[in-house]
Amino acid sequence: MRVGILTGGGDCPGLNAVIRAAGRRVMTRGGEVVGVREGWKGLVEGLFEPLGPREISGLLPRGGTILGTTRTNPFKLEGGVEKVLATFEREGFDALVAIGGEDTLGVAARLHAEHDFPVVGVPKTIDNDLSATDYTFGFDTAVSVATEAIDRLHTTAESHNRVMVVEVMGRHTGWIAVVSGIAGGADMILIPEQPVSIEDACKELRRRHERGKDFSIVVVSEGYELEGLAEADDVDQFGHARLSERGVGAALAREIEARTGYETRVTVLGHVQRGGSPTPRDRVLATRYGLKAADLVEERKFGRMAALHGDEIVDVPLAEATARLKTVPPDWWSVAQAFFG
Repeated sequence: MRVGILTGGGDCPGLNAVIRAAGRRVMTRGGEVVGVREGWKGLVEGLFEPLGPREISGLLPRGGTILGTTRTNPFKLEGGVEKVLATFEREGFDALVAIGGEDTLGVAARLHAEHDFPVVGVPKTIDNDLSATDYTFGFDTAVSVATEAIDRLHTTAESHNRVMVVEVMGRHTGWIAVVSGIAGGADMILIPEQPVSIEDACKELRRRHERGKDFSIVVVSEGYELEGLAEADDVDQFGHARLSERGVGAALAREIEARTGYETRVTVLGHVQRGGSPTPRDRVLATRYGLKAADLVEERKFGRMAALHGDEIVDVPLAEATARLKTVPPDWWSVAQAFFG
């Protein structure tokens, strides 16, 4: 079989581990592997590179993606879908492994549903917001980065008696904020799913300071809705605003200092959470996903996605995986709330 592999959307640690695992299994079975450059853009414009044993060697600990990535949406480009289908046929592909989050896999699901496109998916997103799987790879690494930052900020916050606001990624869901906040001992966590007002957050901080705690750590998701904060107007092809320019962390820090009088500083982790080598957990999970994707290709079980249920790697329909976002449930939020203030 001639199998294409693409990585779309935001980069994250573990992408190369999937490429390595899927590629090795396909090659072991006598197949040919071709890298599709820059996500769906590669199939629109015909951007490819061969992937042999040499190209996939040594990828396990390597961050980012050797194939490059974009947020290209062929359904938003004039003639984009037709170009994808024509290029796929012209290059003689038998199947495609699409590695990505809700947007990349949403395109894959739609292509399969509307054109019987032979594609299988692998769930990638540091936000962990893809339904039908317990965890996506990249999430554990992002949480580890954020937790280490929170740990480091504790010492400087305590030394200067300051409030430290830590802005982490999380457009629609607060998984990174909640898990890293719990692990790092945050005193307040603000996420899109739970509409805690800034005034209620400040009340918790005041109560903490009245008990003799002269410093606080506040973790906030970039997608947290702060009253009066303008929406970012720069959007990608999937309609997502670029939240890094929105500045929720800085705005929140100004509000806290104005309302409480406590000296407040902000740290925006931004793309640091996406970079670097994957954690051991993400390396193993990405490897298992890659092997499963190759198995699905071999079995011609297209329109499916590799998923983690408990400790078992299974496959689920792509349509189910992209139907809705997996938000932070109340029981996770209650764990975080237990340590507020």
